[in-house]
Amino acid sequence: MDKPWLEHYPAGVPAEIDINQYETVSQVLEESMKKYASRTAFRCMGKTLSYGQLDALSRSLAAWLQSRGLAPGARVAIMLPNILQYPVCVAAILRAGYAVVNVNPLYTPRELEHQLRDSGAEAIVILENFATTLQKVIASTAVKHVVVASMGDLLGGFRGTLVNFVVRHVKKMVPKWSLPSPVRFSSAVAHGGGVTLKPVTRTREDVAFLQYTGGTTGASKGATLLNRNIVANMLQVEAWMQPAVDTRSETQINFVCALPLYHVFALTVCNMIGIRIGACNLLIPNPRDISGFVKELSTFRFDIFPGLNTLFNALTHNKGFARLDFSSLKISLGGGMATQRTVAEKWLALTGSAIVEGYGLSETSPVATANVVTLKGFTGTIGLPVSSTEIAIRDDSGADVPQGEAGEICIRGPQVMAGYWNQPDETANVMTADGFFKTGDIGVMDAEGAIRIVDRKKDMVLISGFNVYPSEIEDVVTHHPGVLEAAAIGVPDEHSGEAVKLFIVRKDPALTEGALREFLKEGLAGYKRPKYIEFRTDLPKSPVGKVLRRELRPRS
Repeated sequence: MDKPWLEHYPAGVPAEIDINQYETVSQVLEESMKKYASRTAFRCMGKTLSYGQLDALSRSLAAWLQSRGLAPGARVAIMLPNILQYPVCVAAILRAGYAVVNVNPLYTPRELEHQLRDSGAEAIVILENFATTLQKVIASTAVKHVVVASMGDLLGGFRGTLVNFVVRHVKKMVPKWSLPSPVRFSSAVAHGGGVTLKPVTRTREDVAFLQYTGGTTGASKGATLLNRNIVANMLQVEAWMQPAVDTRSETQINFVCALPLYHVFALTVCNMIGIRIGACNLLIPNPRDISGFVKELSTFRFDIFPGLNTLFNALTHNKGFARLDFSSLKISLGGGMATQRTVAEKWLALTGSAIVEGYGLSETSPVATANVVTLKGFTGTIGLPVSSTEIAIRDDSGADVPQGEAGEICIRGPQVMAGYWNQPDETANVMTADGFFKTGDIGVMDAEGAIRIVDRKKDMVLISGFNVYPSEIEDVVTHHPGVLEAAAIGVPDEHSGEAVKLFIVRKDPALTEGALREFLKEGLAGYKRPKYIEFRTDLPKSPVGKVLRRELRPRS
């Protein structure tokens, strides 16, 4: 196919990457842990973790996991925020020969139960703050082994003890919980230190991650990311960064990792690529605490800053942020949601670094396109296809549309998932006969190969980088005995990009908005809950009775 974008690649960015350099993700991790043993790999809450320590800790935890008798390829879930235990767990699970199932720590019991049951996870590492959520559903899952972490586990004696005391007893962030035969993170690591890690043969075709994304039918589905998918995207993004950052330099590169590591953007761009190039990642457990975040940044020289529009916006409105030293900032990466021009311009004026927007999905590991990293200003596009990636713009019949016309963005490349976990029908709906993944986003490609998103084909709401599917919200709310019918849509929101608006037809005339909101707290994570609720006497429907969400959307 015609690839006009290749002529506009910066010098040094290859048209293709060599995906055969590595067989597995764990091979990449082990190489870096040995090569950069003396370097700092992660920093969090004033404590650092070297590559050598990451190697030792992950080896011990991997050996402990193997000692539980899990078969190669078993799924192990991680339900942690951005703390030092997270990269240790990812490396351990992969080194032991298992697959990682990332879980949002803010999930409700209903959401957690679905993901654990669907993935068939047999073990989980969970922060004690969220153990009560697991307690409510573990009996109906395949989970047999539970490792419970605390915030202070890897922060050192006095600091760790103090942090745990504050979290448990001052801030009271750890509800009482009870789980069958839980093992503390520190105990698992200590026990694993006396066990030999057995070599496991894994191939590029084996599953490395199950990365869950929203489902059009209400239930989320796991994007099956093989070793070769993640390795490919690591190499693709590393190659793309070269014009601005020499990843082979003796000078260590520093990342700011405020985006949640359980989200595919930070997972690959911070954790995986960071380790690949021997970088240091500053982990921010709570980026909503902007003042605390800025205080952390004031003590850290940072080169690469991945973020979302909402995060960039919040920082530019903080007076302390404007006083920071941005002289080392080489790349500001924007993803997860569209970056607004006003935010991009203010960020550039403050930091001297243009926000380089990219585009991707859980299904693409995630990066598929990106603006060039030497960008000098806002483009409003998602950039060019990255190395070894093809983008086709197609109509509903699957035919390529003429250049400049709108169609569905379809992606083919080594980073595209193997399919949805145990859902062949859903996989068939999104994969074409010639190997392209149909994104559901409508875009236009210009003569240079740059792509602009103009619409969304599927009924999805994008809230601060997270996909929220109306069908899931409707499924939860219609379980309320006072609800007859429901419809959810996305509406513009200046802070989160979009917000959920819920339309309700009552069965019980006495049903109130307050009662409905309380009910939804039990079934939906906070970011999925509607910002607006409107009661109606009926909902617009098609001749066959299907609710027409498009009729509820605000007119432009």
